[in-house]
Amino acid sequence: MASDYEKKIEKLHSKGMFYVDLGLERISNVLQAFDNPQDKLKYIHVAGTNGKGSVCAILDSILTESGYKTGLYTSPHIFEYTERIKASGKKITRKDFVKYFDVVYKKAQDLKTHLTEFEILTVMMFLYFVDKKVDVVILETGMGGRFDATNVIKRNKCSIITHIDLDHTDKLGNTIEEIAFEKAGIIKPNCPVVTLKGCESIKQRADELNSLLILSGQTVYKEFVEALSLKGLHQRENLSLAITAINYLYPEITSDIILKALPKVKNPCRFEYFKNKNLIVDASHNPNGVKALRENLDYYFPNQKRRFVFGCLNTKDYKSMMEILFRVGDEVYLNGFDYPNACTFEELNKACPIKAKKYNSSVSLKPDKLNVICGSFYMIGKMDINL
Repeated sequence: MASDYEKKIEKLHSKGMFYVDLGLERISNVLQAFDNPQDKLKYIHVAGTNGKGSVCAILDSILTESGYKTGLYTSPHIFEYTERIKASGKKITRKDFVKYFDVVYKKAQDLKTHLTEFEILTVMMFLYFVDKKVDVVILETGMGGRFDATNVIKRNKCSIITHIDLDHTDKLGNTIEEIAFEKAGIIKPNCPVVTLKGCESIKQRADELNSLLILSGQTVYKEFVEALSLKGLHQRENLSLAITAINYLYPEITSDIILKALPKVKNPCRFEYFKNKNLIVDASHNPNGVKALRENLDYYFPNQKRRFVFGCLNTKDYKSMMEILFRVGDEVYLNGFDYPNACTFEELNKACPIKAKKYNSSVSLKPDKLNVICGSFYMIGKMDINL
């Protein structure tokens, strides 16, 4: 018999909720009925195509090490929905998840307001963090920024916009500038914004709202890079963004505290290496993310033969992703995993640039080659790989 928690997850996964419908009217209507809990919290709001989760994890670790009581809201999860809502580094319990889900779901029904999965989780998060009396919420957008459910907040301590590239083009636009415009929607009046490069849309939005634009360089102290638990060349950009924001918002936080915090950063499945299995798990799910994965593989493991297990959602540019990743001589398995919008083996195989095999649970990922599992958060969560 399914537990209460499992029943709520089934409901979240139903066709009635498991879809994207950008807009703030529905969630605002429900939050108002709860006396707008989002207005009672302080935020560092993070948007971008790639790197959001890593920046959030770095910020959370530094602020926790500094004695702040943090709330961390991220998406998607890898193995369990409770990963998305954390207070001071601890996941919301299943019991509390059920409790807050029921409260939000009933309120939405009473108001005859239909919320999506992400909207329900976002309302739950606001209520939970108010009850937990957190000092600051590190808030990751789900998709885009301007009409993302997290953007119901009116002010923030700081906006951070990470690397921007082409992804979710069906909803956010077909050019970097169009997507940057959507991400820039999280900038708030008279609230600073930290970003890597000054896309015109971000500059214009910051000027319109009298918001200080802080450009973060890609260089960062060698000691910080070496201390960071997250590996990968791309993490230097993410680390630089986080450190720039910390230095501006919390000048009292010393380098010694940062150095203590960086080894404790946890953000699973981002170029994560398991030495005993000779295994890399990486949740890159768009061409830019896969390009970073390819560069990291060539840099850290230049001479190892590779065995890939790749799966992807059909809403992604999986053809380009596979063209970037695979080379002649690689052993490639394509995983048509069981998930809404997941590519079938046949779809992947048709687009694959080299000969590939169908993945199943009997495939042996022996450490004789560098094993690389990649392409989708959702696929990784479905695989029984005993990490």
